[in-house]
Amino acid sequence: MKIVVGGQINKQEIRDFIEKNYGADDLTLEIQNDLDAVMAMKAGQFDYYIGACNTGGGGALAMAIALLGGKQCKTISMPGKILPEEDIVAAVNDGCIAFGFTSQHMEQVLPIWIKAIQHKNC
Repeated sequence: MKIVVGGQINKQEIRDFIEKNYGADDLTLEIQNDLDAVMAMKAGQFDYYIGACNTGGGGALAMAIALLGGKQCKTISMPGKILPEEDIVAAVNDGCIAFGFTSQHMEQVLPIWIKAIQHKNC
């Protein structure tokens, strides 16, 4: 599975968290700026996009929404709100490929998201 990390903040921390906790054996992780990341998604070079910003949707997903379309994008956390696990799993299962969140929720949302995408791609 190939994941590109975009968004406006904490790209390296997100990448490191995923690699440390979920290994890199079956994952390809790369950091890119938002535009390059989304263009790579459109070209089929990555399976999933993940990004963080202070709102979970603006800087994390703006390019993805613009170029991939809103139906393929999901904000999984925002200030004061983390989506329930079943909603994150449903978004993955419904075909969302780009996800945004607030970086302070990294330890809560990334484990759920990774588990959901791994389960879908088994």
